[in-house]
Amino acid sequence: MPVPKKRHSNTRTRTRRANWKLKALNLAECPQCHAKVLPHHACPECGTYKGRMVIKIESEPKEKAKS
Repeated sequence: MPVPKKRHSNTRTRTRRANWKLKALNLAECPQCHAKVLPHHACPECGTYKGRMVIKIESEPKEKAKS
């Protein structure tokens, strides 16, 4: 396996690593509930995909009133 003969400078290393940044998510809007959704994924809020129900979403249980 080849091994580098000379050490790379800090500038050269940092220039190469400068492109490792994260990109913002490409979010679309759900046509049913208008929540932000990843493209080609079912909506986690209402459970629809392409206008039909694909995931049954359980409503959150109501908290008991403290007395």
